[in-house]
Amino acid sequence: MTVFQRSGGRIIVLSLLMGLVMTILPLPVWAQLLRPEWTALILIYWCMALPQRVGVTVAWTVGLLQDVLQGFLLGAHALAFGIVAFLTLKLHQRIRVFPLWQQALSILLLLLTIRLILLWIRGLSGRPVVADWQYWLPALTGTVVWPFVFICLREIRRRFRVQ
Repeated sequence: MTVFQRSGGRIIVLSLLMGLVMTILPLPVWAQLLRPEWTALILIYWCMALPQRVGVTVAWTVGLLQDVLQGFLLGAHALAFGIVAFLTLKLHQRIRVFPLWQQALSILLLLLTIRLILLWIRGLSGRPVVADWQYWLPALTGTVVWPFVFICLREIRRRFRVQ
């Protein structure tokens, strides 16, 4: 099933593209360390909200686009996003009923999974692995901004009747 088969497919694609743009937006060095995984947050939202429309295939495609945009090893983000999309699809009914602060804790685990997979791939590719506390900051900032991302995307989904 493709993203464009029902109403609102363009909204989903535009929001994912916006996440990619916010991921490559130039920031000062100190702010780059705090940049949340925007694309992953938006992808997790759509996997939870519309699991029949956004799944592992969409996650894989978006991950490949992020690899190309950021110059990562091709397939690194694709693998990480695919695994997190699979986990989100398996747990979406449980996560959706949580209050926002508990959802944020679940999102923290999913974002840490992405960071761990990227660290593992970096080590397998022979690149130096530096996993100090700053490496994990995007997962923490993503957890902090999750309630805002959730509320904004839910409002967009309701306003444009994305189903």
